[in-house]
Amino acid sequence: MEGSVNAETALVAALRAAAGHWYGVPGYPVTGIAAGLGARLPANEKVGLENCLGHSLSGRRSGLVVKHVGLNACADPLVQATTRGISAGVVVVVGDDVTARWSENTQDSRYYGELAEVPVLEPDGRAVADAVEEAFRISEAASRVALLRVTPALLESDAAPAPRPAESHPSTCPVADLTMKGRAARASRGTRDLFRWAAASRLNRPGRGAIGVGAADGDARVITVYPPPPGIGTAAEVREFGRPFVREHRGLRPPADPGEPETYARRGRRSVLCADCPFAPVIALLRDRNLIPVCDTGCALMATAPPFSHGVAGYGLGSSIGVAATSTGVALIGDYALLHSGINALIDAHAHGTPLLCIVLENRCLAMTGRQPHHGVEPYLAWAAPIVLDATDHAGLARAIAPFDRTTTVIVRGDCPEGARYGTMEC
Repeated sequence: MEGSVNAETALVAALRAAAGHWYGVPGYPVTGIAAGLGARLPANEKVGLENCLGHSLSGRRSGLVVKHVGLNACADPLVQATTRGISAGVVVVVGDDVTARWSENTQDSRYYGELAEVPVLEPDGRAVADAVEEAFRISEAASRVALLRVTPALLESDAAPAPRPAESHPSTCPVADLTMKGRAARASRGTRDLFRWAAASRLNRPGRGAIGVGAADGDARVITVYPPPPGIGTAAEVREFGRPFVREHRGLRPPADPGEPETYARRGRRSVLCADCPFAPVIALLRDRNLIPVCDTGCALMATAPPFSHGVAGYGLGSSIGVAATSTGVALIGDYALLHSGINALIDAHAHGTPLLCIVLENRCLAMTGRQPHHGVEPYLAWAAPIVLDATDHAGLARAIAPFDRTTTVIVRGDCPEGARYGTMEC
């Protein structure tokens, strides 16, 4: 390729031009990409993706660089983001070690495209720069994360040197009035649109003879590997690195139209906090002081429902801290959600001196699933020097729930009323 450069060099230049915030966990074959981008090392890959989702909610493009086994740690927020929706583009660059040269296995990351209903692009050297910008563009258009799969064969090849200038077009997250069933339907409609996108993409290059996927040899070229473009005949020879993903998915059809997404108004009801919830004063303080929390899965999420209608939803259990660290600066999380997976993001925020208010609602049970008891969080957060208050200490709460210039953890103790169950209200 005349005037070419090493594909890894071209990829780094294109990624840097496309987004200003990068996170990465080193490992073959993506160590050089993360280093070239100056990517920030998160506590783990899940935290890195949560940080990216926070940037997205704030209108900033961002990305994460991981190897194939590291993508597993991202699974929860990756899948949740498709239903929850995003704003500015988020791209995960995932390096597949297809021969297990320096890895535990030969996992093929393209299957996450089908699982999470996210677009997956796999460029060759000629398409590196265009594929990067297209990954961000389709992430924004489809309101979900995009995956950019790279292999050693690509990174060791030649590529065109010129990155395309970034053209960010943030999308709008689904409206708050959609039920979870409605959000799932909206996401499914978006997946149908992905099939039209793949069919029309100019990144795919037709030709006679063998079809090369990504950097594999071939006369024709497939870059949009999920969904794959139509017209790949059953008799066609398909060459690809890793498992036979494109061969298995040729002829794949889009999901059925789920119909109009359900709203709370159409359903006629929605869940709200228990009538005597001890944590209601905490949410009221956040609302009155215009401190917008990222609300974790569980009781904390009820802050987004009436009568408070305050805060934004996170991206799965334990996600609120990582998302809030790069967006609103306030996380509202239950004690079990913190233990489940949120504690990694709290460690990360402390390590980087992030201005963050983390409010932990400690009721020592899983209230929304039957009040199953657990052991609480205080013994495991001594290192964070938390402020510990009872939910009835209104004066203490008024002092503690305020913006901080460093990571501050406030544990609010409260007991769920005996026999209490979250309520419902008519819409």
